[in-house]
Amino acid sequence: MGGEKQTAEIMIAEARKAFWVMVGFLALIWVLQILNSVTAYTLSRSFGIVARDPARLPDIVTAPFLHWSWEHIEGNSGPLFVFGFLAAYRGVVRFLGVTALIAAASGLGVWFVAGPNSVTAGASGVVFGYFGYILVRGIFDRHRIDIVVGLVMALCFAYQFTGLLPTDEFSWQGHLFGFAGGILGGWLFRERRPRAATAPPVSGATARPLGAATPHGQHRPTSTDPSRAALMKELDDLGL
Repeated sequence: MGGEKQTAEIMIAEARKAFWVMVGFLALIWVLQILNSVTAYTLSRSFGIVARDPARLPDIVTAPFLHWSWEHIEGNSGPLFVFGFLAAYRGVVRFLGVTALIAAASGLGVWFVAGPNSVTAGASGVVFGYFGYILVRGIFDRHRIDIVVGLVMALCFAYQFTGLLPTDEFSWQGHLFGFAGGILGGWLFRERRPRAATAPPVSGATARPLGAATPHGQHRPTSTDPSRAALMKELDDLGL
C-alpha cells in the first residue's frame, strides 16, 4: 500500500512538472512570435530550415520555435500543449530526450526531402512526433492506462493522420519524419523492467521424480475429498 502511494505521489509530481514545462514552452514560442511578427518574420527566414543547405543544418534546432503567421502558431499551440503534456507526465527527463529525437528526425527529414530553396519553420513536426509517441508508448511500456490514452488520442485526433500525406499546403515531410521519430522514441525510451529472479529451491526439500514412492513415515498432502483422503491414509499405513 505504501509503495502504491509513493508511486502515485511521484506521478503527480511529474505531471505538475510536465504542465509547467509545456506552459514555459508555449510562452517562449509566443514571445518569439511577437518579435517575429513585428520584424516581418525575419526570424523565420533567418533561422528556418533550408533544404540541403549545409550552412543551415543547425537551424533544425531553432525552426520548431518559429512560425509564419498568427494562424500558424494558433493552430499548433493547442495540440502542442495536449500532446506535449501527455508525452511528459511519465517523466520530464525522459520527455526531453524524446523531444530532442523528434526535433532531429523532423528537421533532418525536412532538410533532406523538402523542395529546393524552401524555408521551413514551425512546431508541427514536434506535434506529430508527440502524437506518434503517445500512440505507442503504452504498448512498449506495457501500461494499460497509456494504451487507453493512445487509443483515445487516435480516435479524437484521427484527422491528424491526413497531415502525413504529401501536399503543397504544408511541410508534410516534417510531419511524417516527426511522427516516425515519436514512434522510434517510444521504443528507445521505453521502460526497461528488471527480469524477475528465479526463486531458489527451498532449503531441505527433497526432489522426487513423478511416480516415486513416498518414504515411510512421510504423509501425502491431504485432500478435501473424504474418499481420496481415506485411500491415501490406507496407502500410507501400508508403507506405499
